[in-house]
Amino acid sequence: MRPLLLALVCSVAASAQGKDFLTADEVDQVRLVQERNDRLKLYIHFAKQRVDQVESLLKRDKAGRSGLIHSLLEEYTKIIEAADMVTDDALKRKLEITLGVQAMSETERDLLTRLERVRDSNPKDMGRYQTALENAIETTKDSMELAQEDLASRGKDVIERLEREKKERDSLLTTKEQKEKKETEVKEAEDAKKRNAPTLRRKGEVPPPK
Repeated sequence: MRPLLLALVCSVAASAQGKDFLTADEVDQVRLVQERNDRLKLYIHFAKQRVDQVESLLKRDKAGRSGLIHSLLEEYTKIIEAADMVTDDALKRKLEITLGVQAMSETERDLLTRLERVRDSNPKDMGRYQTALENAIETTKDSMELAQEDLASRGKDVIERLEREKKERDSLLTTKEQKEKKETEVKEAEDAKKRNAPTLRRKGEVPPPK
């Protein structure tokens, strides 16, 4: 199985990487959809559109189509990976994403069949996008396999993986950097505690001067 990308915050994935594989309109749609189930459904919809476009191009023997197909397949792969990132992030946050994962699994099964059909039809220009096609197929298989896992178990694996990666990163820090990092974490925890401290004051009311 291909290594999963690190679980990232979904909004970061959309804004920092979205321009590479989503249109400007698609990026805006992702930003507007905050609910994770709906976001997963949106990503899989974008993936389906890419396969629709590939099939449409294959019906026409048009100059330059191989380059377009290659780009579409690469975008498709990144979209599926982004959906998996959204899933992992949601599991890390213990959010309910059963409906979104089910939608992904059902649609990916159809998309895999269609991608394999493209491969088996052996278009005359397939050599120019064969690697991208194989990557798309393998990514879909891996994503389907993940979608079929028990979500509680997958969530536990995600958290454990993140903890291992954090320990690996921390082990590379110097003693001084580790100390600074710990001090920062303590300060952030104290600040958060102060912000959430209970109070009898009304909203907007400030404490009397000492």
